Amino acid sequence: MTNYPNIVEVTIEHHIATVQINHPPLNVLGKRVVEGLLHAFQQIEKNDTIRVVILTSAGQKAFMAGADIKEFPTWLGDKHMDRHIHRNHQLYNYIDQFPKPTIAVLNGLTLGGGCELALCCDFRIAEQHVKIGLPEINLGIFPGGGGTQRLPRLIGMSKAKELIFFGGSIDAQDALTLGLVNKVTASSEGLTYAKEWAEQLATKSSYTLSKIKEAMMYGADHSIEEGIQREAELFYDVFQHPDAFEGVGAFIKKREPSFNQHKKVEE
Repeated sequence: MTNYPNIVEVTIEHHIATVQINHPPLNVLGKRVVEGLLHAFQQIEKNDTIRVVILTSAGQKAFMAGADIKEFPTWLGDKHMDRHIHRNHQLYNYIDQFPKPTIAVLNGLTLGGGCELALCCDFRIAEQHVKIGLPEINLGIFPGGGGTQRLPRLIGMSKAKELIFFGGSIDAQDALTLGLVNKVTASSEGLTYAKEWAEQLATKSSYTLSKIKEAMMYGADHSIEEGIQREAELFYDVFQHPDAFEGVGAFIKKREPSFNQHKKVEE
């Protein structure tokens, strides 16, 4: 186990990194958590042996119950508070654009900044007791960590407005119905399912998975014509990679492929 600034722990096993936030009692997103998560993900990106990342929190009470509101009084009226916003966005955007698959295990309250953090991951697995919401309106503010942008893209504008305008929360099953989470499990079983998913993903081509994500992220912000053009470029790149040779060859020879054994063929 590798420890990052006090409250973020990373465990690496079988090409899977599990990032755990340990900031009791509610794992709120304070400055130290932001810095710890950034450092952890930056180190994981540099480690070529890691293929998949699981993000979760210690305990069963909260995945993350939002930002650290105790820090807010110093922000009120501060004309330079945008530096805090930009630093938080740096974290959210970094995870959102992370080249390796990410799975969030929601094992407790997932509110405010915690919900926004989960939205940045590729997949979300929620335990059945979880409550999810963006309650910032009740403080006279609104979600400032990308929630107004990512949530509508995921579940549609109307439902996103309902959650953000009213500031209520929904349970895990409703979140599944909306497409906000990918799977609901029994309490305490979220991490088990996440590891099963991660183990499956770790057998795929990491290079190709990164290109799939790049194509989909690009397409979300561009016209379909531009997206298809970018897809074609990335498709070409994939066909030059040893994993494509391995996958096609394995299919023809009727054997299981063994990906991630080679570096990209040099031009």
